[in-house]
Parts: sequence; C-alpha cells; structure tokens
Amino acid sequence: MEKDKRMYVAVLMGGVSSEREVSLHSGQGVADALRRIGFDVFEAAVDDASLACIEGLDLDAAFIALHGAFGEDGRVQALLEEAGIPYVGSGPEASRLALDKIATKRMFTQVGIPTPQYVSLDEEPDTGETFAIFAGLGPRVVIKPACQGSSIGVSIVDEQGFTEGVEKALKYDGRIVVERFIKGRELTVGILGDRALPIIELKPHREFFDYTAKYQYGETDYIINPELPKGVAVKAQQYALDAFHCLGCRDISRVDLMLSEKGELLVLEVNTIPGFTETSLVPKAAAAIGISFPSLCKKLVEFAVERAGAANSL
Repeated sequence: MEKDKRMYVAVLMGGVSSEREVSLHSGQGVADALRRIGFDVFEAAVDDASLACIEGLDLDAAFIALHGAFGEDGRVQALLEEAGIPYVGSGPEASRLALDKIATKRMFTQVGIPTPQYVSLDEEPDTGETFAIFAGLGPRVVIKPACQGSSIGVSIVDEQGFTEGVEKALKYDGRIVVERFIKGRELTVGILGDRALPIIELKPHREFFDYTAKYQYGETDYIINPELPKGVAVKAQQYALDAFHCLGCRDISRVDLMLSEKGELLVLEVNTIPGFTETSLVPKAAAAIGISFPSLCKKLVEFAVERAGAANSL
C-alpha cells in the first residue's frame, strides 16, 4: 500500500440480533476513533444477514462491531472471506464456537480449563429432571440462552423460579445452559493479539452483571488491577489466554471468569467481539497500559491488513 494512501475501513454495525442497539454504539465509537487517527471510514449499517451495505466498496479492511447473531456466529466472517476483504477478529469457526456457550464449555472441559458445572437443555424439563438438575448443581443456578450476549435472557434462580427462568431463556434460543451458581468475584481479562491485558473486577450494584448493569451508567464499579489472593492474577490471565487459544481466537477477545468464595477460579465464556466504546471493558484495560482507544482500533485494523498481506505473499 502506498504511504500516502489513507486506509479505507468499513465499520460493520447494527445487525439483526437482539444486541443491535449495543452494536450501533460500538460501531460509532470505532468509526469516530479511526477517523481521529487518520483513516477513511465508511459506517456500514447492517440491516440483514448480508454484505449488501458494502458491496462495490474498495476496502482495505472491515472492522466488525456486530454483536450476537451474524456478528459473532461466524457468518459475516465467512462472507468477508468469500469477498476477499480482510477483517478484524476471529475467523468463522472460532467465532461460532465462542458464541455457543455449550460448545465452549465442551472445549474447556476437553483441554482442562475449569468452568462451572452445567447441563444443557432444549426444552422445559419435567419435575423429575428439574429435581435431578438441582441435586447435581446446587440450590441456585444460572440459566442462559446458548447463543446470546449482553446477558440477554439470563436469570439466577432457585428451584421455585426455575420454570420462569427456563421459559425466559428459551425465548431467545432453542438451546439453553443451566450452570451452577458461583458466589464470588466477577473478573474479566481482555486479550489483544497474544497478550493478556490487566484484569478488571466488576462490582455491579445489582444481583449480577446483567444488561442494565452493563450499559446503564453508574450501575457497576470497575476495578482495574484489583487486589487478589497471591497467584490469582497470573492464573486468571493464563486461563484467559488458554481459553482464547483453545477456541482458535485471534486479534481480540474478552474472557469472563469467576473467583469463588472458596478461591476457585473458573472460566465462564469468551466474547470475540466485546464492546467497543471508550468506556467498554477491553478499551479500559488497554488504556491502563497506555494504549488509547484510537490506537487500539488502529492496531486491530493493522492485524487484519498484515494477516491478509502475509496470506497473499504465500
């Protein structure tokens, strides 16, 4: 690429999932940051499961800021590869695996990454099955749609609230995860390239880090580099890298963990397209080591362009 040619990047935002509004905020944040650092940016509002919004554009790269279905499930990644457009983030298969909480947990179990005990369901269980679930998982459980983000459809319930929680989750996905509730501290570790960023502890003012706690200002306190028991910080960052690698992720992700009251560290999930505003978690962690939000966005685009260049030189 000529040195005087400005990089032309499409920021894919919006999308068809229940996280559309979150995606629009992320995409706008990325677009503004890339412009500040000297890129030409096309704000690509995605309204269907296609790349019609960028058809015919001579792009250097695409920055995917699409959360949920069509953004994180591998489909948009596959379409970009077919179109020969370099893009930021994990490839189709890693994206599909990471979005699917059941597939993710299976992978974690195979490679020995600790994760909370769970069962998967595709329909409401009968009384006997419900009894067996609580006998195996404990008095409280977390119910999650298998392929949703932003804590949409998530409930923490006891046996009395179980049916309502299952029905809620099934509205968003035909498969759900019922997971042992872990009481303790919520941690998250961003991954940039092949580097674990500083740990952030989440202290929501609500029962858990739900949609409101994530996106409503003042509902959560964020502690960067929190005080942790000896060895826990190093272990958390290593578990995060292990989870990132075992799913085949690249460029960027955010790995969520729990530190139980008994001191057990458990990996919950990997988010391949985390929030992308200046106040989102991964940008906060990057800023803690001197990487500004525009620099972070630029670095991610460079990953994509360099990867494409390396592939073309083979």
